[in-house]
Amino acid sequence: MTKINTNRSKRLKRSFIPNIATVFNMFLGFLAITLILNGEPIKAGWVMMVGVFFDVLDGKLARLMGLTSRFGTEFDSLADTISFCAVPSVLVYSVYVDGLPIILGAAISFMPLLFGTIRLAKFNIDTSDEPKPYFIGLTTPLAAITIIGFMLFNYQLYDDMGDPRLALVIVAIMSFLEISPVRFSKFPILSLKRGRNNNLRLVGLAITLVGLLFFRGLVLFPLMSIYITWSIIKWMLDKDRLSIESKIKADLEK
Repeated sequence: MTKINTNRSKRLKRSFIPNIATVFNMFLGFLAITLILNGEPIKAGWVMMVGVFFDVLDGKLARLMGLTSRFGTEFDSLADTISFCAVPSVLVYSVYVDGLPIILGAAISFMPLLFGTIRLAKFNIDTSDEPKPYFIGLTTPLAAITIIGFMLFNYQLYDDMGDPRLALVIVAIMSFLEISPVRFSKFPILSLKRGRNNNLRLVGLAITLVGLLFFRGLVLFPLMSIYITWSIIKWMLDKDRLSIESKIKADLEK
């Protein structure tokens, strides 16, 4: 009994570690909102991008340390609501709806927050314990990255925020994709022992990170557009492709 209590105590002491990354993600989302409200949307965009790093980190830490929990899942979703749902909505309202009627502008700006929250709620009630190589619907971080990436791309290339009409179309598409049945491949596992496809995706991820380091906003939006378009096309051509791959992989591991 003493040993069980000791192990439980150690687990509780370690459980705060992934949650620290979640808190950083939440704080960076809040900081991005304050920057937008103070007329600094470009800085806010990059702050949100750092938040993506902490969002990935908290999940990785929880799984590596065996500390996944219902609380951690819910806490992470609340942080994502701020960083990847509220931030894009505030950004769109501050930058792209000028000239529209107030109600219409607010309704369009509300879309990332509304559909992103719906997607997070659906994700949290998914009771399947079997890991899948895909996401159903576009994740909130990827949708937010695409919207922010559009702004950063235009700012670096043309020194403006981009055509508001095109921006609002992108906002609508990203929002609906979040609750769509489209399957998007997950990012690669950080291991060279997971097969050729995973290794190729690792190489692609490394190239993306290097390109982001040197070219910043010029690569983010084009790469996200390619990833999303390719995923939609592959899903339309073969809707069960990723499910079959998942089943084959599971059968081989038995």
